[in-house]
Order: sequence, then structure tokens, then C-alpha cells
Amino acid sequence: MRASPLARIQGLTRIQGLTRIQGLITQTKPLIYRPLELMTVKVLIPTPLQKFTNNQATIECAGSSVSELIDALEVSCPGIKKSLCDDSGEPRRFLNFYVNSEDIRFLEGTKTELKSGDEVSIVPAVAGG
Repeated sequence: MRASPLARIQGLTRIQGLTRIQGLITQTKPLIYRPLELMTVKVLIPTPLQKFTNNQATIECAGSSVSELIDALEVSCPGIKKSLCDDSGEPRRFLNFYVNSEDIRFLEGTKTELKSGDEVSIVPAVAGG
């Protein structure tokens, strides 16, 4: 199964039967379009970062890992990544990321895989005495 980039953008997967004849590719089967399954993750945004999300406390985003999710957040909420990550792309020390209430520092960090329906919480660290 092969999807064209345009079909992915439009939420469709393009499937076609192809035959190679003397270096030429010809279509042997009709095109079939199926909707793509979009994997969405609920992201809980802390109040100080809601200026990037138009004051929304939750955002639905797509990503198969925490790092992809951060990139998707940057696309939908420009400027937020600079507040979430340092120059090397790692989460800032004063922010904690949780996937379904599990701290990603004890999982696989930003490589932690996400599934559709997961909940990611971004929580500012609290310090003091």
C-alpha cells in the first residue's frame, strides 16, 4: 500500500495496482480511496503557555512519540516549542511531561511512543520550601 503525499494531506490513502512493462509503469487496477485513521492525543497545556493556544487548556494533536507531538504543537501553536524545549530540542528542565500520568523521564523520554487517545500533560516544576 502506497500513499501519495497529497492524499495524506487530504486524509486519504491512495492504493493502486501497478505493473512494470519495459521500464514503464502502467495502472492495472482502479484507484481506491480510504480515509486515514488519524491518531489524536489530548494535550493538557499549563496556564503560562496558554497564550500560545488562544487560552485553550487542552489541545488535540497528532504524533507517534512525544517529540513528534511537540513538533505538531509548534505547527498548530507557533512559538510554543521554544518555551517547551531548549536549543538541543530536549524538554526544558523546569517542565515535566506525563503520558497517561507516567513521567516520560522514567519511560523513554521524548522517544516515548503515543497511541490514539493518550493524554499528555505538560506540568511546570514546582520548587521552594
